Amino acid sequence: MTELHHDKQAARRTTPGTHAWLEPALLALTGAALAAGGIAWLVGAGTLADACWAAGTVVAIIPSLAWVISALRRGRAGVDLIAVLALAGTLATGEYLAGALIALMLATGRWLDAAAERRASHDLRHLLEHAPRSARRRAGDQVRTVPLSEVRVGDLLVVGPGEVVPVDGRIESGTTVLDESVLTGESAHIERAAGETVRSGGVNAGSAFDLRATATEADSTYAEIVRLAQQAGAESAPVIRLADRYAAWFLPLSLAVAGLAWLLSGSAVRAVAVLVVATPCPLLLAAPVAIVSGLSRAARQGVVIRDGAALETLGRARTLVLDKTGTLTTGRPRVLDIVAAPGHSVTEVLTLAASVDQYSPHVLAQAITDEAHARGLTLLPAHDITEEPGRGATGHVAGTVVSVGKHDGAPLSAWARAADNRATLDGAATAWLSTDDTPTGAILLRDPLRHDAPRTLRRLREAGIIRLLMLTGDRTEPAREVAAVLGLDDVHAQQTPADKVAAVRAEREHAVTVMVGDGVNDAPALAAADVGVAMGARGSSASSEAADIVLTTDRVDRLADAAIIAVRARRIAVQSALGGMLLSLAAMAAAAYGLLPPAAGALLQEAIDVAVILNALRALRLDRTALPTIEPATEQLIRHFAAEHDDLREVIEAVREAADQLTDTTGPQALHAVRHVNRLLTEQLLPHELAEEHQLYPALAPALGGPEATATMSRAHTEIHRLARRIATHLQLADTNHGHLRDEQLDDLRACLYGLHSVLRLHFAQEEENYFSLAH
Repeated sequence: MTELHHDKQAARRTTPGTHAWLEPALLALTGAALAAGGIAWLVGAGTLADACWAAGTVVAIIPSLAWVISALRRGRAGVDLIAVLALAGTLATGEYLAGALIALMLATGRWLDAAAERRASHDLRHLLEHAPRSARRRAGDQVRTVPLSEVRVGDLLVVGPGEVVPVDGRIESGTTVLDESVLTGESAHIERAAGETVRSGGVNAGSAFDLRATATEADSTYAEIVRLAQQAGAESAPVIRLADRYAAWFLPLSLAVAGLAWLLSGSAVRAVAVLVVATPCPLLLAAPVAIVSGLSRAARQGVVIRDGAALETLGRARTLVLDKTGTLTTGRPRVLDIVAAPGHSVTEVLTLAASVDQYSPHVLAQAITDEAHARGLTLLPAHDITEEPGRGATGHVAGTVVSVGKHDGAPLSAWARAADNRATLDGAATAWLSTDDTPTGAILLRDPLRHDAPRTLRRLREAGIIRLLMLTGDRTEPAREVAAVLGLDDVHAQQTPADKVAAVRAEREHAVTVMVGDGVNDAPALAAADVGVAMGARGSSASSEAADIVLTTDRVDRLADAAIIAVRARRIAVQSALGGMLLSLAAMAAAAYGLLPPAAGALLQEAIDVAVILNALRALRLDRTALPTIEPATEQLIRHFAAEHDDLREVIEAVREAADQLTDTTGPQALHAVRHVNRLLTEQLLPHELAEEHQLYPALAPALGGPEATATMSRAHTEIHRLARRIATHLQLADTNHGHLRDEQLDDLRACLYGLHSVLRLHFAQEEENYFSLAH
């Protein structure tokens, strides 16, 4: 049997003389011969039946001999050799039915193995399709489009809005905004000033700029990504067929028993009988059936696994390397927090910012506008909108000049320093709002974690993954924040495609390594890994082409499903193969003693085959470790409460804002903020928590194993209500003091507000991770 080559560049059999049509043709011919012989036997034409069965046996021997000779030339002798000897023995002893059955089993095993092996081409054709092919070269006042191959170092090129940077170069003048997600995987746009270098493959997200070429097409970054993917794929190690690994000891043992039986009894029939029952159909069929069943089971979960070798290798993986953006995070920036300057409100800040940003195509502007819409805010008309690339947008709203974007560099006031400090700690980007050149607020944005990421990583560890590593092109601070939340073993930030490939290769030296990513920049690393997994629902087509496994739904928890299915399918394949071989060994002993003639041995062998194949088919069933099954009505409840979580984020922000105001001042404005929080708690948050307690949790309990599964969340509800009552009591005490807070109340009230803010954030995160991620 040929090796299952894990080559990422082609899905082509390497055995000399092997063609794609051979296995299905062999299966069809042996099946037809066995069926024709059976029909002839039923009508009483015994001679014709034997002729049909013998023909089927001969048809199987011819290609089998070629496979055995090819394996022997490479210094390997697989289980096919036993099958060939058994086929020849049945012809020599006239056991034609046994020969036809063995031929069919051999053909079926070869076909299943070949069907799992062949895969779509991994030549990254989509990556090549998106590569720039021409450039606009400036010569004096003339700009001409030339083939990319004609660009030389020192040429002055023009890169227009929306165009791909054709070669590596240096910006000649002005400030440029680039979308480098194709290179780094990060969705945030990058600002580059005059004199800075840029890499090919990035997209100009701002106005046109002049680029001085510092490299030719062949030496530029984009071309290097393609080469890295090709080299990494070519270096991938082959995976030997499971059957051949066990054949290393089963083959010599079978031959020894057959030879000994012949030597001691002097009967060649005994030797043939031993070979018949030793025919490794449990190896030829059980392992492929289990693997193919695993592939089918995975496909039902939205996981496309290209071949059985990938599934088997995934089942042995111990290291998992993950990209961050689009894999562990959603890949879309989202408003994390809104800070308003004294005298202004959060609603005012968001409304003004979104009123201007609604006209901007920038990814952060889109996130701000989406947040305003999600909160049901009415955006105001904006006029005379101008946008400076890399700086932000400015417009006139209700007679006021409103600017949203980067800070102008002036000294920050106390509230602005606090906002800037939090952005640094949270690894968030900041959009500053100014009205008439006066700082009014700050909007913090961050690419949030996927709700299902923590659960997924826990399940992956349960499936046998020992080391979890994150590679990302993002900055160090947000990368470490994500790693800390998820409990990753290591993290490498600011990684180039070449860095990712080097890291994956280093991990492969210690354990079977899986790489998960979604961007073009991840394609080389996917190809370099033992198993590459692409987030195919929103990821790039290039990463899907480079991967062995593609998640067709935008859910990272399907990766855990795939790992669990792979481990189970491989375990069942090994169980079936070993169990079948043990039964075959017992039958071989009986045949060696003359207790099993070839015909009876063939029937017994078929019974063994049926048993191990039925066992292998268990891989089709869902494992107990899979996600719990949620009823449609419960799933609808989950979606309802998840939507309410989005609406209640404003309440959580109001709690934090009231605590901050109470820290700055104890006057009427701070007390008003606390009253506003109490009203939001009473009218919105507490009814939500009560509804969860009485509707959602009881509905989830059966799927999660009983009421105890939600007991911790119920305890959080109790704490939320306790803190809310305590805040209300403080307001009642203030009312008895002529509407003023007493000094002795302040510390406890601040503690209640900050405590409630922390409890709510943690509680919401736990619900989203443990419950809301269950909805499909």
